[in-house]
Amino acid sequence: MCDSMRPYRKPHGDSVRTIFRNVLLVAVCLPMSIVSAQYGGGSGTEGSPFLITTAEEFAAIGDNAADWDKHFRLMNDIDLSGYSEANFHLIGHWVGLGSTENRPFAGVFEGNGKAIVNFRYKDIHLEYLGLFQHVVGTIRNLKLVRATVIGGGFGTGALIGYLEKGGISGCSAVQVDASGNWRVGGLVGSTEGLIHSSSSTGQVSGVQYVGGLIGYINGQGTVAFSYSKADVVGSESVGGLVGATAKVESLVDSCYAMGRVDGGVNVGGLVGQVIMGTVFKCFSTGEVSGNDYVGGLVGHKRNLDEAVVMGSVWDTETSKQAESPGGVGKTTAEMKSYDTYAAFAWMFPQQWVLWCEGVNYPVLTWQMPAADVTCPNGVDFRDFARFALDWRRDDCRAFDAYCYGSDLDESGSVDPRDLASFAESWLVGVD
Repeated sequence: MCDSMRPYRKPHGDSVRTIFRNVLLVAVCLPMSIVSAQYGGGSGTEGSPFLITTAEEFAAIGDNAADWDKHFRLMNDIDLSGYSEANFHLIGHWVGLGSTENRPFAGVFEGNGKAIVNFRYKDIHLEYLGLFQHVVGTIRNLKLVRATVIGGGFGTGALIGYLEKGGISGCSAVQVDASGNWRVGGLVGSTEGLIHSSSSTGQVSGVQYVGGLIGYINGQGTVAFSYSKADVVGSESVGGLVGATAKVESLVDSCYAMGRVDGGVNVGGLVGQVIMGTVFKCFSTGEVSGNDYVGGLVGHKRNLDEAVVMGSVWDTETSKQAESPGGVGKTTAEMKSYDTYAAFAWMFPQQWVLWCEGVNYPVLTWQMPAADVTCPNGVDFRDFARFALDWRRDDCRAFDAYCYGSDLDESGSVDPRDLASFAESWLVGVD
């Protein structure tokens, strides 16, 4: 028992040594859970977030639940290859529906464009599994590279197991390997929150409700301006982007999927099953195969009056599927034509870009490197040649797309500031 738990008796003639001893004993006996971890700097506020500079500091977040309502900022790429389920605690804690022991991450994690590399975790019993287990806060601008997450319970995603509310934006899972049973996604297992401008590549496998980006969208969950190129394998409700949407308020808006999809029943290039909810202005191109209720864009619409698919298309040639209960089938040539999307009032260039018509499918505007001004997509010597032709021009205006894109900051002239921006995009391609 700590001495500080015994009745305190004032010593005859307090000395500095006695006072210091009692203060030290009180500090030692405080529960560790209420003492914030020491990170690379900051105080955890919005104006002074905790700075994460090493793998040890990142791992400390999961060890300190008292900090899960704080602000964090990632300062470096972090390699977690030295960690696994044996020595790493997931961020956020889920016990069960309605449990008072649930402790979600309610803070803000700013990824700052940096990457978490080689995250590996396996737990076949845990309900909701991901780098962040349970989230009601915000995660943004974070990249996961070569994450391997193996679950066997309910809800598995490389980044988040369960996004109850709050949201993520600008996040990606690259070369992900996610597997589980129910509600399995390359980025998020199950969501009732907002997922915006995010993506996944790699492979995803599971049993029911399996999607390249998200396994299951429930409640008012929304995924917008996002995509997946992950290959997906499952048994029931399997989709290139989303396994299933469950409620009338659930929404898939302005998204696409290009991965191969293989399943049993309710298998779609974009969404496996629209139980209820809306799919709006989306497309898919991946090869789709299955046994029952198989579609190029959507596998199955369960509630016809409350399952809506609008302004969406799929490639009948690459998908090898001529039918879908929602969407309009198009040839590959039509899928690469601006007219196909103009017919559905897609917003170019505010939301979508079809920079190389007849060559590429559309991509989301946020994917395009600023200096990519020529075909094909990607910043290379062709773009530099175009940029050089406009060097030192001072008559760039909106009507000529600011010297056809060479005036990157739209200041009216092509100058050293534009050259610096061009250099930052050199050899950057579309993800």
